[in-house]
Amino acid sequence: MKANNTTDCEVIHEDIVNKVKEEMTTADDYLNLASLMKLFGDGTRVMILHALEKNEMCVGDLAVLLGVTKSAVSHQLKQLKMANLVKFRRDGQMMYYSLADDHVSRIIDLGFEHLGCDEH
Repeated sequence: MKANNTTDCEVIHEDIVNKVKEEMTTADDYLNLASLMKLFGDGTRVMILHALEKNEMCVGDLAVLLGVTKSAVSHQLKQLKMANLVKFRRDGQMMYYSLADDHVSRIIDLGFEHLGCDEH
């Protein structure tokens, strides 16, 4: 088979290429997934997510736990909320944050499992 328009390679196993191509998703889906994964590229955000996996928490308690400022925690929570990784509820003046759903927990747990961490 000839090379296609976007690569200088000739297909070796056309049946495999065609089968996998049918099972792949859109380019936009891959870009969205990459954007999601970028959020896990910041240690503070991952620590916030892991803490929220354990328990619902307010900004001040997260700041104390992580040894960072409330402003830093709020900044990270804003990004995590925009990506639908965390949710919040208001109790009077206090805002409490938790993981948006079980998928976030599974991502964290699988990451630790991949790293071979015993306890998390």
